[in-house]
Amino acid sequence: MQKHLKNELLNIISGKVQVRFGEIIQTITGYLGNGTRTSAKTEDTKQIRKQEEANLERFISEHNLWVNHVDFSQYVSEGAEQRVYLKDSEYVLKLNDAIYYSSWKDYFINLLLHNYFFNDTAYELTGFIKEAGNLYAVVQQSFVRSNQNTDIHQVKAFLELNGFLNNRNNDYFNPELGIILEDLHDENVLTEDGVLYFIDTVFFLTEEFWS
Repeated sequence: MQKHLKNELLNIISGKVQVRFGEIIQTITGYLGNGTRTSAKTEDTKQIRKQEEANLERFISEHNLWVNHVDFSQYVSEGAEQRVYLKDSEYVLKLNDAIYYSSWKDYFINLLLHNYFFNDTAYELTGFIKEAGNLYAVVQQSFVRSNQNTDIHQVKAFLELNGFLNNRNNDYFNPELGIILEDLHDENVLTEDGVLYFIDTVFFLTEEFWS
């Protein structure tokens, strides 16, 4: 079962299998690394990221993916990694500079994993924007109208049923898949009418996943 799931995830990352809103994300992921893991072991990570970002900006320009439709007056909130803006009554826009990740490719893989595991809150990549010299991905997500406090114990039980074990605070690890899932506190998992909605996730792949 887990072996089949891992193969499916590998096929999603490589673009062989579709996932909700995944086509452009898979295309960019392949462009940056052909669906394989990053190789930060052999080169300086900062230099790799600088070159990767240059390649990404070239792709953005060639495919007309620069956007200018973010209404900054509709600011909602922000965290260490992203800013959130209300688009309309149905959607929010999130600007993310991939600061949590060693590479942009890892960020895009995170989006693909989120869209696979939590497709009811799937991210739709609408383009990119540059502000004060920093590159941001612009993703659209359904607006969740939270009407209850989130029970972290319910989150824990749900994730354990799906193979993700709580290893510290609000962080989880799936030992069979080799996937880390972090930062699932009650602001990143909302509850509406008793249903959990995972709106902000941070996935990392370990060496065990690739082995």
